Amino acid sequence: MTTHAIFNRPLGVQAPHGFDQAVFGMGCYWGVERLFWTQRGVWLTEVGFAGGNTTSPTYEDVCTGQTGHAEVVRVIFDSSLISYEHLLRLFWENHDPTQGDRQGNDRGSQYRSLIMVFNASQRAAAEASRIDYGNRLAVEGLGKITTQIIDESPFWPGPESHQQYLEKNPDGYCGLKGTGVEASMPNADQNL
Repeated sequence: MTTHAIFNRPLGVQAPHGFDQAVFGMGCYWGVERLFWTQRGVWLTEVGFAGGNTTSPTYEDVCTGQTGHAEVVRVIFDSSLISYEHLLRLFWENHDPTQGDRQGNDRGSQYRSLIMVFNASQRAAAEASRIDYGNRLAVEGLGKITTQIIDESPFWPGPESHQQYLEKNPDGYCGLKGTGVEASMPNADQNL
């Protein structure tokens, strides 16, 4: 079993009792994973694919654009230390959710903006945050949000060589870049 390069925990495990999980697609998953593993209260991160229409896709399959999957990061977190709303704030502020099937120079449906929700509470928070951030972008003259919010669906792990890629390759590619517009959601700054 593959072990996380930073947390030294096995990948592919279920969230421990009392922990929650979230899945975010923000373009190339290497920089996204690093963003989340640096947060206090995050217990595990894992890159992979979600939101598609085939089973067990490989990275090469996803890159064709034919499987419908997005590159995503699965985040297991302790909500007594970091709130889901705070994770949403990081999500909105660290990529451009108006670009459709791309992020910067990375083009294709696998780079789309996506939030996978695991319960009604996450869906309500994600939808409210999308409306709020969309209003903030509009005030700044930026485009409409294209982020998909989807219900829980299978998460397929990415290749072992892509897990914690920027820890293993500190000079590796990271296209993560936000719009410069701040997000503000209830409890987002709450440091529990």
